[in-house]
Amino acid sequence: MNGNAPRHPLSRSALTGAGMPEDRQARSAARRAFVNLKQTYLTAIEALPGPRAEWLRFRVRHAAEPADLWQLRAAVFDALPRQDHGAERDSLQRGIESVFPANHANSGFAPRF
Repeated sequence: MNGNAPRHPLSRSALTGAGMPEDRQARSAARRAFVNLKQTYLTAIEALPGPRAEWLRFRVRHAAEPADLWQLRAAVFDALPRQDHGAERDSLQRGIESVFPANHANSGFAPRF
């Protein structure tokens, strides 16, 4: 092995800044926000009966990233009737707004529920 060759297959410039404390803190904060939102979804739907609710709980539990939860938002809001689940809907809406920028939540493609 050449003594001058880098040990990592990526060039040094590709690794510049990788793993800096700010990067790790940002990733950690994003992960915490995702986990909190996932818990908010699960709390909102935990008491719902039926196979559709089971399917929603399964999908939420297996969500791997915020986009997975974003895609489930309409189905979850549909499963939570406004008259019986106002508090859950409000809590879920606040959780979604805390993770996704307001300009996306209020765009023509993502109606507020």
